[in-house]
Amino acid sequence: MKKHNFSAGPCVLPQEVIAKASAAVTDLDNSGLSLIEISHRSHAFVEVMEKARSLALELLGLEGKGYTALFLQGGASLEFLMVAYNLLETKAGYLNTGTWSDKAIKEAKLFGEIVEVGSSKDKNFKYIPKGYAVPSGLDYLHVTSNNTIFGTQIKEFPKTDTPLVCDMSSDIFSRKLDFSQFGLIYAGAQKNMGPAGTTLIVVKNDILGKVSRKIPSMLDYQVHIDKESMFNTPAVFPVYVSMLTLEWLKNLGGIAAIEEINEKKAQLIYSEIDLNPVFEGFASKEDRSTMNATFTLTDEKLKGSFDAMCKEAGVVGINGHRSIGGYRASMYNALSLESVGVLVDIMSEMERKG
Repeated sequence: MKKHNFSAGPCVLPQEVIAKASAAVTDLDNSGLSLIEISHRSHAFVEVMEKARSLALELLGLEGKGYTALFLQGGASLEFLMVAYNLLETKAGYLNTGTWSDKAIKEAKLFGEIVEVGSSKDKNFKYIPKGYAVPSGLDYLHVTSNNTIFGTQIKEFPKTDTPLVCDMSSDIFSRKLDFSQFGLIYAGAQKNMGPAGTTLIVVKNDILGKVSRKIPSMLDYQVHIDKESMFNTPAVFPVYVSMLTLEWLKNLGGIAAIEEINEKKAQLIYSEIDLNPVFEGFASKEDRSTMNATFTLTDEKLKGSFDAMCKEAGVVGINGHRSIGGYRASMYNALSLESVGVLVDIMSEMERKG
């Protein structure tokens, strides 16, 4: 039976990407060697790394604009630390919109003063703060574009002359934005781009080199830029699969094309949540994520029946995060509109049965 994978991560991937990656594990481009046994210094893999980095900049519209794309390791969790290590001299601003913002703030406090410019903690992060002021004198302002746990997403980013840093782990490449407004973007691949094990960093070169502290080589963005993302042995397989996924997205028509599909998926499920008395959305309507729809049952007695129907239909990965409970349907780029339709049909059937 086909599975409809709504997991919050690792993400669903295009079938053609999985097929190509599987073939490469056996034999990479008829080389007689497996992808996972070739030297990372070999011409074959250097080409993969260069193409992945180039595609990232191309799809984001940042080619020739003074940015560098890197594929590093450690996930977004290491970036919480690296961002502060490389950019925080005295004071930085953070918009607190959930668990991942909290974790980023914790790490940054090791390096300097942190100003929480806004927070939605008062309502368990079910909305995105608005109308907050960005203080002067900040080294950077950090925001999280999409919050997987709570199902919220920033629709309009703050206008500021302060370098804007954004954790885009769960909605990278999913919607059109002016990406040149950001000084640094980072994203764990496993949410919307590839398997766990690599992290995309896109950094504007001229924001680096302004802190007085000595930065360990492995944590220094400039070292990784100088070594073309090959300072240490990279995560060969995740980088390759990310490259294939970026190729798939480009062939599909790029971010503009996938945004149309993502909007249709989001509209389909949110319409059902709003019209169906059996379900209730968690996030504020104006801040709802197109990637992660969070919702609960209005009567918990129906949980057993709903879970059974989902299992029978092959719907998997929809349990909500333990911090808010309920359900979470993650609709990353590669999830089909058909899969969302299957879930919505089950939700409609729950109403008819009730």
